Amino acid sequence: MQPLPISATAARRLVLHLQAMTDPPRRKLTAPSLVDLITRLGFVQVDSVSRVERAHHMILFSRNQTYRPQQLRRPLERDAALFENWTHDASIIPTGFYAHWQLRFHRERDRLAQRYRVWQGEAYKAEIDGVMARLEAEGPLMSRDFTDSKKRGSAGWWNWHPGKAALEFLWRTGEVAVARREGFQKVYDLTHRVIPDQHRTADPDPATTIDWLCRAALQRLGFGSPGEIAGFWGHLSAEDAKAWCTSRLAAGDLVPVKVGAVDGSADRQLYALPDVEDRLGEVLPAPDRLRVINPFDPILRDRKRLNRLFGFDYRIEIFVPAAKRRYGYYIFPLLEGERLTGRVDLRADRDRDALFLERLWWEPKVRTSQARVRRLEAELDRLRRFTGLGRVVFSDEL
Repeated sequence: MQPLPISATAARRLVLHLQAMTDPPRRKLTAPSLVDLITRLGFVQVDSVSRVERAHHMILFSRNQTYRPQQLRRPLERDAALFENWTHDASIIPTGFYAHWQLRFHRERDRLAQRYRVWQGEAYKAEIDGVMARLEAEGPLMSRDFTDSKKRGSAGWWNWHPGKAALEFLWRTGEVAVARREGFQKVYDLTHRVIPDQHRTADPDPATTIDWLCRAALQRLGFGSPGEIAGFWGHLSAEDAKAWCTSRLAAGDLVPVKVGAVDGSADRQLYALPDVEDRLGEVLPAPDRLRVINPFDPILRDRKRLNRLFGFDYRIEIFVPAAKRRYGYYIFPLLEGERLTGRVDLRADRDRDALFLERLWWEPKVRTSQARVRRLEAELDRLRRFTGLGRVVFSDEL
């Protein structure tokens, strides 16, 4: 079968469409439609940095400007429509997907048990048993509830105290779940008290889960290589995904596509689901508005793919020494329609009740027009209201 050619422009539009960036930004967002949005994305990453607002809240706000952080509490903490666990990183995930996390739990149990055994010998088992017993007897607990029992562990336990290390082991292996967060601290409980039975007790065989993970990844990516498919959820190896692609292509469940690039690199032959032409035909244009994008937004996650399709070279410089940073500690890209046109250094100062724009960089060949500046000002004012701040303070570089 000859690969279906997809231009970089068409590919970029499809990605934005699949990532809900072409949806009406002011549509009413209810608890069910919020769960639908996260289901469409697959998950939203949770990160501890809050330069403006937490990553998961900004990811949702960038797709619907009516979203407010308190809306997430009901589906996540009361309705159990969402749960928190691991993809490529800590994430909020639809509970309807939970059964397909069993494969990850099984694999993590073997991998982490070996690591913990190397660090602590067989003593780690007693610590885990003790944590489980306390959760059973006392109900939801936080890491700090275990800090007074033993001294902090060695660096091999990530410099955590043993109770924290045990909680993370149990969370990563599905024995406990995050019931809620207080501040940004996880509150853990036994899984059967958090995840509804119909999701918790389902345990598909590995082949079923691998098939689901690969299909679900392609539904959200639009097209991809085995490595990109495997990396979407962070559950599978590239070998798992490659074997799946080979078998499904032979069965007619996949089609080859040839995707163009704007960064000067060669077209890439990738895989897509058979309905990719129909999906390309359904793509809506992205709104012209300018949006501030969180560094952990899914459209930015794969840096090579981002550069090929958007011509945007991006790196999070949190862990780069200050003297070697090109832009700054935590820089937000600017999405304007279908283009990434700039970057801003923003911070929310709660004490001064202001959103500060520290610096602004437009991309090469992007003209600084009054209309573009007005779009940026409008977005910063939306962010100000989203974060509950009283004013925006602009630098002189606008």
